[in-house]
Amino acid sequence: MSTERFTAVVTGGSAGIGERLCRDLLDLDYEVISVARRAPDWSHERLKVVKADLTDAAETQRAADEIAGMGNVTHFIHNAGIILPNLIEEAEPDDLLKLTQLHAGAALTFVKAFLPAMKARGFGRIIFNSSRAAMGAQTRTAYSYSKAGLHGMARTWALELGPHGVTVNVVAPGPVLTDNFWGIIEKDSERQEKLAKSLPVGRIGTVDDVARAILFFADPLNGYVTGQTLYVCGGASIGGVTL
Repeated sequence: MSTERFTAVVTGGSAGIGERLCRDLLDLDYEVISVARRAPDWSHERLKVVKADLTDAAETQRAADEIAGMGNVTHFIHNAGIILPNLIEEAEPDDLLKLTQLHAGAALTFVKAFLPAMKARGFGRIIFNSSRAAMGAQTRTAYSYSKAGLHGMARTWALELGPHGVTVNVVAPGPVLTDNFWGIIEKDSERQEKLAKSLPVGRIGTVDDVARAILFFADPLNGYVTGQTLYVCGGASIGGVTL
């Protein structure tokens, strides 16, 4: 199957890990569709942009319908996410609802729109960018809850979609040097250095570390791997990490 026929949708494709994925997929001759609240500050002849706030169910449905009408999507990479860090006393039920829509509801809406084409082709790749925080992390009530739910949903989808040639997998990064990370920990601060030293590998991850793992699951040759969660976390999944 030629990669020239592949069309990948990347949510949160305007920055960070999502931007890296878009660029890498374009280098592999994919057609790429970035879905985010804002357009990337760069362009490419094979990059399309759909702007949408995926915390809004109606906007998400509109974006999914628009993209499904563009042609046959072969890859869906759900990378968009926010953290909403709070101690228990400050966490609100609305935080749970907002992150459920963004992390799980949006994924369901997009996949339902793309599945007919994937099933007809007998091929598809669905990949979630989750988090090591699914195992638990301080101040992550809503985030850990929603990311852990993705793991169960991915395994369920893997069971249902395996007979159709569609694999479903999860990448769960640990601390990664992105704007989300620096929104919690000051860039190049003593706290950032302390966190890096606490990890078994002695450093904080990069967007390239995560993108390479996602690209493994996206590869059309890796069709015998499904329902899996790969922790790309520098060893943080072995023990507790305090951000």
